Amino acid sequence: MFKKILIANRGEIACRVMRTASRMGIKTVAVYSDADAHAPHVMMADEAVHIGPAAAAESYLVADKIIAACKETGAEAVHPGYGFLSERTSFAEALDEAGIAFIGPPAGAIAAMGDKIESKKLAKEAGVNVVPGYLGEIADTDEAVKIASDIGYPVMMKASAGGGGKGMRLAYSEQDVRDGFEATKREGLNSFGDDRVFIEKFIEDPRHIEIQLIGDKHGNIVFLGERECSIQRRHQKVIEEAPSPFVTDKMRKAMGEQAVALARAVDYHSAGTVELIVSGADKTGESFYFLEMNTRLQVEHPVTEEITGVDLVEQMIRVAFGEKLPFAQDDVTYDGWAIEARVYAEDPYRGFLPSTGRLTTYSPPAEMRSEDGVVRVDDGVTEGGEVSMFYDPMIAKLITHGATRDEAIDLAVEALDAFELEGLADNVDFLSALLQHDRFRSGELTTGFIAEEYPEGFEGAPTDDELRTDLVAIAAVVAMTHETRMSLIDGQLGDPVFPSMEQVLFLDGARHDVTIDPYDGGTLIGIGDDEQVDVIADYSPGQTLIEADCDGRHRIVQVAHNGRGFHLTTRGAKHHARLYARDVADLLAHMPEKVAPDLSKFLMAPMPGLLTKLQVAEGDSVEAGQPLAVVEAMKMENILRAEKAATVKAIPVEEGASLQVDEVIVEFE
Repeated sequence: MFKKILIANRGEIACRVMRTASRMGIKTVAVYSDADAHAPHVMMADEAVHIGPAAAAESYLVADKIIAACKETGAEAVHPGYGFLSERTSFAEALDEAGIAFIGPPAGAIAAMGDKIESKKLAKEAGVNVVPGYLGEIADTDEAVKIASDIGYPVMMKASAGGGGKGMRLAYSEQDVRDGFEATKREGLNSFGDDRVFIEKFIEDPRHIEIQLIGDKHGNIVFLGERECSIQRRHQKVIEEAPSPFVTDKMRKAMGEQAVALARAVDYHSAGTVELIVSGADKTGESFYFLEMNTRLQVEHPVTEEITGVDLVEQMIRVAFGEKLPFAQDDVTYDGWAIEARVYAEDPYRGFLPSTGRLTTYSPPAEMRSEDGVVRVDDGVTEGGEVSMFYDPMIAKLITHGATRDEAIDLAVEALDAFELEGLADNVDFLSALLQHDRFRSGELTTGFIAEEYPEGFEGAPTDDELRTDLVAIAAVVAMTHETRMSLIDGQLGDPVFPSMEQVLFLDGARHDVTIDPYDGGTLIGIGDDEQVDVIADYSPGQTLIEADCDGRHRIVQVAHNGRGFHLTTRGAKHHARLYARDVADLLAHMPEKVAPDLSKFLMAPMPGLLTKLQVAEGDSVEAGQPLAVVEAMKMENILRAEKAATVKAIPVEEGASLQVDEVIVEFE
């Protein structure tokens, strides 16, 4: 077995590979950019080598620096993780020339599957179902419009070398093609160095299903079941699960056999994933089509590991060393259900704008592996660390496993309640809302789920009456605990004056008259004239998390000060609470309201990013919907448009500027 391997990646996947390598007794080498000098993957490795500036193009994407680091440290093999150099044919070939093993598939397979146009041709030859479309090179927008019209709308425009949701545009009309074709080309060129675009039919009610493969160098290839990855936003996966609630045993076998046939056609070994699009409208389950093959480890591989018991990273390492797979297709079994939720640095309350900055608080839920289920967190960040604009916005992956789908979902929702993040925006509330959604729970999924269920954006998960009542009771306990402590501090020079046990609590603006009756071990909260909640909780001032038993209902609530009030976050929504003496509460109606400033005369940066294009000048007249500027953030282009007709008064920034959140780009008269 290898004595030492280098992980040519960063973040959670680098840490993930290192954990398995360490368990196997293999020494690990990390590489890091300037931005990652103190990152967890650097601290976890046995050795670390600096490879350049923060920009990936000058560090993680420079194959020569990776190979030099191998030679410097004596690393015998390289695991590329995903992204970066993981699917670069030239990198696999360069490692081979240097006598360094590549923990991945052969270069020929990477080349064959890396080109989405050629891979579809190969898939068709191998007997794999493919989506109707045009696989030739497209010269310009006019030709793209003609091709799209011939195929029939809706169509999907995709960068040939794309992946991870980048370089993709859905078009429902000729105008959509004209607006999006060039942007798709630019994203393909900027992210993958290839501006070729192909167009294919968009499958109605589509479900995204993928088959996990593992093969060795001795001709053995098996499939490890499927994953459902239909919950996506802008083609970026958000929640994945294994198995799929849609796939039958017959479908699984058919999909798996086609995936294996494709892998054999390119002499595949190592881990790989064949992605399929499935028509949810076809209840026979026979309408599934090849999308692409990812010749690497997938972000969502943990859900397959949890239901099969196979450590995919370990098998990749063993295959690269030349070992045979220790199991055959008939040995593969599936146990229970697994869910993965991707925790991103983005703000779902502001249109999912990316967020960067320092994690002033990072406290993931406690990991668990018992008869009650599995809670697993794969991450590569730490409290005090930076989420940089240079890399992917993923903070962590939460994986849960239960005997049933409902159990796995319930474990995930409760774990998200305990996931504490401060310092930048995150999508934890949104993940919780998705997992609680009735349609998600029913398994009626499509890739359009988020757009269909949240057409006006996300404003927090709905709160039922029972949860709202429990939150009133918990808020009363928290607030009274603080009020009592303040009374004790105020009374240090004399007898303390404790607050009345009859108070008014406002939760999200709604008034609740409460009576607070503490007893040994708990607090009885009276709400109005006819409700009581018995709260058992061990809470002290300063705690950011409270676990409470409310009449037998287990609640996990995050607590954050907001002036003299509190933010309470649980079950996918944030609530504001404040406790008042009853005579004070009666006076609130007479308090003046603070009027928000008028910002309609400004186009402001909705996120930190790079201003790549200005499309107006001072004195220009603009119409509603007209593009004004393009801001690139987290490797994605974002077009900013005018909200109404106006005249440009001033432009205080220039193209190429690095923008901060809410920085003024254009001022209108």
